[in-house]
Amino acid sequence: MNTTDTITITTIDSITLDVADPEAAARFYSDAFGLGSQVKVRASDAPTSGFRGFTVSLIVSQPADVAALFESAVAAGASVLKPVAKSLWGCGAAVQAPDGAIWKIATSAKKDTGPATRKIDNIIVLLGADDVPVSKRFYVDRGLAVGKSFGSYVDFATGSSPIGLGLYKRRALAKDAGVPAEGSGSHRVQINSDGGSFTDPDGFTWGTV
Repeated sequence: MNTTDTITITTIDSITLDVADPEAAARFYSDAFGLGSQVKVRASDAPTSGFRGFTVSLIVSQPADVAALFESAVAAGASVLKPVAKSLWGCGAAVQAPDGAIWKIATSAKKDTGPATRKIDNIIVLLGADDVPVSKRFYVDRGLAVGKSFGSYVDFATGSSPIGLGLYKRRALAKDAGVPAEGSGSHRVQINSDGGSFTDPDGFTWGTV
């Protein structure tokens, strides 16, 4: 139930992942990506199976950085969903963390401009929506401006927010991540913002911690 419909979202501070082993998950995210306060973990045994309906993208500056983060994630225990590959739009890869969350690493650059680093320019959460226009309106009503919108994809303009937000048709998001679209149970993620606590049309929960 939505309890704070009148509170607008101006910034997304972090995400909280529900995991079976918080200590192991925290160690993975530190070793794999060097992530700090933007990604939190908490213990949960909420039932979940298959695709959880979301991905987290790490946007970097060049292909060498994609490879560096991909390699550190795999070394830390991630499963490979899509190996590093160049395409018409840039370069990317996808992995699944030991806790089950799916992570994409991507850049729009096609050539390296310097030595590889593990610097992350942006973190973007993509939520799989059953009805993109409905979910889009839901977030617009909570103060988020649309940055880009075409077909089954919406990118919200979140300014200097530590975390960006987008919507993608659920099946298209699963295909993009390289996994089957079927899944049920808990999403096992909470998005944390200044917009209060609520649940969106696709069952994604928002909070303040």
